[in-house]
Amino acid sequence: MTAFGPMSRRPETPADFNRLGAPHLPGHLGLVITEIDRTRVRGELPVTPTTLAPNGYLHAGTIITLADTACGYGCVMNLPASATGFTTIELKSNHLGTTLDGTIECVASPVHVGRTTQVWDAIVTHKESGRTLALFRCTQMVLYPKLGT
Repeated sequence: MTAFGPMSRRPETPADFNRLGAPHLPGHLGLVITEIDRTRVRGELPVTPTTLAPNGYLHAGTIITLADTACGYGCVMNLPASATGFTTIELKSNHLGTTLDGTIECVASPVHVGRTTQVWDAIVTHKESGRTLALFRCTQMVLYPKLGT
């Protein structure tokens, strides 16, 4: 077992990341990574009754989960070889719209890729209409093995 789950190597392809997320929240919500490299991550998530808030609109947490997952997977693609993983230390989202159906899509890209931190921006849109639903920024702390262990 590595810091990346039951994989013996770091994930690199959309299929790798989809397998990694399948038994966890991304898989539970139906999140699918469709494109990934060191400079861009694209993912999507179907709007279903379980992704809505009790008021009937898309739950803000659904949008945040999609964006945070895309940014986190991008961080993994950019981790230094000696890093063991990462953790999100700050996130901010501006919600500009909502939807009741269809698919939401996210495109994430790096703003800063450093040895100890990474900053990623993401835009979440309604796939069918192209409307922007949210703008997202995420800061991750890169984790390393403890010295002397």
